[in-house]
Amino acid sequence: MLALFLSAVLACVISFLVPIRAKSQFFDGNDSTPRRDSIQHVLLLSIDGMHGLDLANLVKDRPESVLAKLSRHAVTYSNASTSFPSNSWPGLLSMVSGGSPNVTGVIFENSYDRSLSPPASDCFSIGTPVVFDSSIDKNRDAVDGGGGIDPNKLPRDPKKGCAPVFPHGFIRVNTIFEVIKRSGGRTAWSDKHPAYDFVNGPSGTGVDDLFTPEVRSFRGLKNIESYDDLKVAAILNEISGKDHTGTREVGVPAIFGMNFQAVSVAQKTAGGGYLDGSGRLSPPLEDALVHTDQSLGKIMAKLQERNLLDSTLVIITAKHGDSPIDPAKLKHANLELIPKTVTAVHEGLLAGLEQDGSVALLWLSNQERTADVVSALRKIQEEAGIQEIYSGESLKLLFNDPQSDSRVPDIIIQPTPGQIYVDNGSTFIAEHGGNANTDRNVPLLIYHPKFSRQQIKFPVQTSQIAPSILKALGLNPFSLDAVRIEKTPLLPGLDFGPLERSVASPEKK
Repeated sequence: MLALFLSAVLACVISFLVPIRAKSQFFDGNDSTPRRDSIQHVLLLSIDGMHGLDLANLVKDRPESVLAKLSRHAVTYSNASTSFPSNSWPGLLSMVSGGSPNVTGVIFENSYDRSLSPPASDCFSIGTPVVFDSSIDKNRDAVDGGGGIDPNKLPRDPKKGCAPVFPHGFIRVNTIFEVIKRSGGRTAWSDKHPAYDFVNGPSGTGVDDLFTPEVRSFRGLKNIESYDDLKVAAILNEISGKDHTGTREVGVPAIFGMNFQAVSVAQKTAGGGYLDGSGRLSPPLEDALVHTDQSLGKIMAKLQERNLLDSTLVIITAKHGDSPIDPAKLKHANLELIPKTVTAVHEGLLAGLEQDGSVALLWLSNQERTADVVSALRKIQEEAGIQEIYSGESLKLLFNDPQSDSRVPDIIIQPTPGQIYVDNGSTFIAEHGGNANTDRNVPLLIYHPKFSRQQIKFPVQTSQIAPSILKALGLNPFSLDAVRIEKTPLLPGLDFGPLERSVASPEKK
């Protein structure tokens, strides 16, 4: 009788547990957390220029927007910061390498390197501006850049036989694309210049399907929206298991994504921007944001159509914000004041200067004169609209020592909030690059249909995206050079299993 009783009890227990086990095949002990092995794809989207404030306002004011709907099943990091400098290159590298400019070696899109030689030179001269924008295209006004990058426009490396340095060869650490491709996953990315070859990483082969239509060939806000549409079409093709052209069946990438340009252009163009410091949108900026939101809707609808929602983690963020939000704070800097002041200290002392957006970077031909230049700059601090001067020990608190790192500026200038460095006669009303909150505070929303709404206000960095992507895909975050070097942590609130701290076979550089 006891045996019969125990058998009956066991049968009841089993019958009770069976549905729970069936349910747990997708959920891992928490109804709002997908199992790690359920994530097969990660879609990374950068809405360039967008602020955390823009996302918050949109969710509140437009509850039926796509972003608002996504936020109901997302972890939203309301205190997320991009890199400093907050330029597109270090901003994107932060997301895809897990590192700061100190390890990626990329301070700005255009910068200076004391160890390289000028383009098309014989490498007898050492030290050169490094320019990685549309100007290195074979034809910067053609959608395809005229066939890509012109090697004659690239800096040269004296240590490598005076060979041209392509963007991917300028990067000092590997990227998630290299790690994921090495594991057998397909990789894809789309961005605004052929120079975005850098996402390939040092191997030069990290991205299977790199689509980089030249943004310069599209002028005006409506044309920029059409430019974004071009890349959205590529994403839709990739979701359908094809390459970006839609002509080859290749399978859905494990990691893919794109940047949106329209919001940033509308923020910066005269007649656009914000109406006040609270972030109220001008009509052009509202149009750009609505258009981008609708594009997100097309992408999510395609994921649903292809039954990929449950297997895809969607990450929405931005490489940078744009400053200022408050139009009353806008001031165009006098571009002649800083170089004139440095030259007054000593003729030829200014080896490299990048006054761009909301930051100024100075490389000196004689680094022993740094203190003298800083002293001279302090005398014009108010006139030049300088809020902060980073040099010496204050610079080394944030960056590598310029005495030992050939790419780090000797002086970094943060202007007063709202001041931007733009070409004389420019009508731009906002820019990026600096350390202001409006430059660096970006949206960060991670969506999965099984997530419940969660807001995390603890400060995070966009560099934490890269190791979190690898963890979500079941790969070791410490396969990333930058993560090992800088000890970059995972984003909080995402549970994809314990963190492995060793790498069996590190990426070869």
